[in-house]
Amino acid sequence: MFAVGVVALVIVSAAGQRLPNVVLVAGTLVVAAMVWRFGRGLTVGAVVAVAALCQLPGLTQPPITSTDAYRYVWDGRVQLSGHSPYAHVPLDDSLARLRDPVLFPGLSPTDRSGVSGPPRMPTDPAGLAQYSADDPRTRINRPRVPTIYPPVAQAYFTVVAALTPWSAGTLGLQLAAALIAIALTWLLAVQNPRWAALWGWSPIVALEASNAAHVDVLAALVITGAVITTARRPRLAAILLGAAGSVKLLPLLLLPAFRGRRPVVALGSFLASYVPHLLAVGTLVLGFLPGYLSQEGFDDGSSRSAILALLLPPEARQAVAAILAATLAVLAFQRTKREPIAVTCCWLYGAALLIATPTYPWYGIPLIALAALAHRPEWIAVPLASYLAYASFGHDIRQGLIHLAAAGIVATAVTIRHRIAAQSCLTYAPSRANTVRRDETHRPRDLGRTR
Repeated sequence: MFAVGVVALVIVSAAGQRLPNVVLVAGTLVVAAMVWRFGRGLTVGAVVAVAALCQLPGLTQPPITSTDAYRYVWDGRVQLSGHSPYAHVPLDDSLARLRDPVLFPGLSPTDRSGVSGPPRMPTDPAGLAQYSADDPRTRINRPRVPTIYPPVAQAYFTVVAALTPWSAGTLGLQLAAALIAIALTWLLAVQNPRWAALWGWSPIVALEASNAAHVDVLAALVITGAVITTARRPRLAAILLGAAGSVKLLPLLLLPAFRGRRPVVALGSFLASYVPHLLAVGTLVLGFLPGYLSQEGFDDGSSRSAILALLLPPEARQAVAAILAATLAVLAFQRTKREPIAVTCCWLYGAALLIATPTYPWYGIPLIALAALAHRPEWIAVPLASYLAYASFGHDIRQGLIHLAAAGIVATAVTIRHRIAAQSCLTYAPSRANTVRRDETHRPRDLGRTR
């Protein structure tokens, strides 16, 4: 129950904007320390039950960390009406009948917004900033641009929208995200209850699942399913990885960890999810993705790679980031022969976040699940640093130093682990999880659970 109290404190702090990120980081560390100290005798049922209780405080508040959930609600509603969120923006007057006081407190179905027709996106930074600005008449962010969310995420939004009354607003999505977080807790607990608590009892997970309802929680579930099933069902694992990429694009970074033909199957699964939308709206299927990448600095490196920004100008920063990413991909492809795929996916995903340092901290949600699955708790320093950096937005040097500190924590933990392994004469046996033969590395006994 202590973990539930910490989660409740984090939610209250975030809702009241009283040092929310500091309280979140401190709360996460306290819960992790508690799990480490007292978690050896935990059972699957106990871990899942406490995880369910941890999700309750977030349901008592509307989304705190972002307004993304309102866009999710809108996207699902648009698809239920027979239209595409890739081809229509939220302020489009042709969809005025879909407005309600929750999503559009300042715009009724009979009011005119002055926006109509297919999305038109400027290419210059000033025009793009104006085009994607928020509008006080709606809670949906960037209401003049189409969606950026991929097809599997859209299918999820549609299912939840079909089951949620309009008057409930984001509550249906918050409940759905909470259930997903609990389901993932169970999936991890079957492998090892103690490590599953690192995910299920995390204040970060509670904040971003039951409260903010971020779709990254769904991505974490599908990624974990892909890693666990790769031993016995490699083709299914590849399909799941492609589906995870169609929830949020970042999981595609894990392709090098899936050897053989699995990356091809994963890419096929990812691309196949776009086919119905491509047939329906053509090139509009990209939505606001190109504009988003430009705004967030991914196209020229102008506002990304905070660690590299401490030393390099934007043009050099982008080139170095690309070289580092390619090096990591090659290294991951090679190391999957020698270590469990969960470990490879964990450090590959975490290292990618350290290189890119995306603005939004909830992008690190899948990394928490991978850290629990791989038994690599040091990688939780990466999403924790992201929250502190998010609170320091606009202070580039401070952000870079925060991310650098997280990288230092990870490097220190990895070095200590390797020294202990060397002193104990322990080495990784060649893992069959990443060959054409059957692998046993992800059976419960190999993830730390005793029998």
